[in-house]
Amino acid sequence: MTYQIKKILESDYGCEERPAGYVPQVLVILQDEAGDQIEREVPDADLYKRDINEGDLVYFDEAGQIQKGANEKH
Repeated sequence: MTYQIKKILESDYGCEERPAGYVPQVLVILQDEAGDQIEREVPDADLYKRDINEGDLVYFDEAGQIQKGANEKH
């Protein structure tokens, strides 16, 4: 399923320290083709590595990793 990224929110850790080895996450608000919205936490580095920004179309591959572009396997 293909989603459009509506908003990317950075996590707020307040005063808490992150555990060793923690991978920074962001909250991504997505809208599917039917107009329904969902939220998913994804590694922040994955968005940078794949140049994924608000407004982009994305999908999640078989491993659950976020990918840029329309999913060709409907």
